Amino acid sequence: MALYPTYPLQTPRLRLRPFTRGDVDAVFAYRRRDDVARYLFDSALSREECALAIQQRIGQVALNHEDDKIVLAVELADNGAMIGEVSLIWRSVGARQGEIGWIFDPNYHGHGYATEAASGMLDLGFGPGDMHRISARCDVRNAASWRLMARLGMRREAHFREHAIFKSAWDEEFVYAMLRQEWRALRQG
Repeated sequence: MALYPTYPLQTPRLRLRPFTRGDVDAVFAYRRRDDVARYLFDSALSREECALAIQQRIGQVALNHEDDKIVLAVELADNGAMIGEVSLIWRSVGARQGEIGWIFDPNYHGHGYATEAASGMLDLGFGPGDMHRISARCDVRNAASWRLMARLGMRREAHFREHAIFKSAWDEEFVYAMLRQEWRALRQG
């Protein structure tokens, strides 16, 4: 089943919307930071690299085929400030599996925005996306990220030790996941 959401997606305090070319400076404000890039596959980005990333993200607004992505800008509903980004990737069409992810400006940490935005992506994936299982993953040292996964109601399913070389060193990764029936139970409870 393809997924073509109607945008923006609204949460109580946030708007999740497609990226525009006007988002380059806001994204550059946090993606240029080494502390943000520490656990990402790429390093801190230049403004030009941010512009190229935004150009890609502009078209990532629907799921048609396996490995398609929806990547959305997260902005505060009250003032329109862009504070981060969230993603939903269609990992398996046949098994109805997805993966969510997030990157947030550290200036907005500690307010529950990442939890609210990621919850909105779970709602999208399990609701209109009709996914059976959604996972998320992070470096084991990224406590803020795995704690967010736990707050979302996801369960830790794996701890991969030294499974890949990441930024010139062995990587350890946690994988968390949630089933659609678990998401339903949380929404009803």
